[in-house]
Amino acid sequence: MKRLLAEFLGTFILLFAGTGAIVINQASGGAIGHPGIALVFGLVVLAMIHTFGDVSGAHLNPAVSLGFAVAGRFPWRDLPGYVAAQFAGAFAASGLLKLLFPASATLGATLPAGSGTQSFILEIVLTAILMLVILSVSTGAKEKGITAGIAIGSVIALEAMFAGPICGASMNPARSLAPALVSGHFEHLWLYPVATVLGALIAIPLCIGVREPGCCGGKC
Repeated sequence: MKRLLAEFLGTFILLFAGTGAIVINQASGGAIGHPGIALVFGLVVLAMIHTFGDVSGAHLNPAVSLGFAVAGRFPWRDLPGYVAAQFAGAFAASGLLKLLFPASATLGATLPAGSGTQSFILEIVLTAILMLVILSVSTGAKEKGITAGIAIGSVIALEAMFAGPICGASMNPARSLAPALVSGHFEHLWLYPVATVLGALIAIPLCIGVREPGCCGGKC
């Protein structure tokens, strides 16, 4: 239960700060700016890894938890609880933002700025890069050392910085579904869960290709 609570709280804080930055940026006429939003996402993930990494691994992302399970680094029996806690945290954050900012049209939902195909491919590549970094700096399903949070937070900020204006740089099904459903934006609902899960799964053979044998088999 402590691990599930950690995943709930970590995902709640991730969405409250990250999508909250988008909502407040819109409400304030752009006071935060796109670079500031990207930095918020990177910093909040860094903070949550150092806060909850030793408790639950600070996955904060159903695609990451699934990736760890497929890679043999996380028990399949724990996956449903982690995913439920992550989605619960995400919906709680979007619900609170809806109460605080009822005029917000999207609550920070990820919506393609270009074609759906363009955003779909971008999200696959972005999530694959993120998952590859996570697999490379983790032992089992937990990060190894203080530099893990820095690496993961940095890649999230980097990807949000350059790809956010086009696809939203979600890399996280819970991050996309919660604000979209709470705000009533049902278009493109399939895009982000499918693309992010595919990206996380693609990262596993890539990690196997560059790491020692057995790394993605529950042995590292």
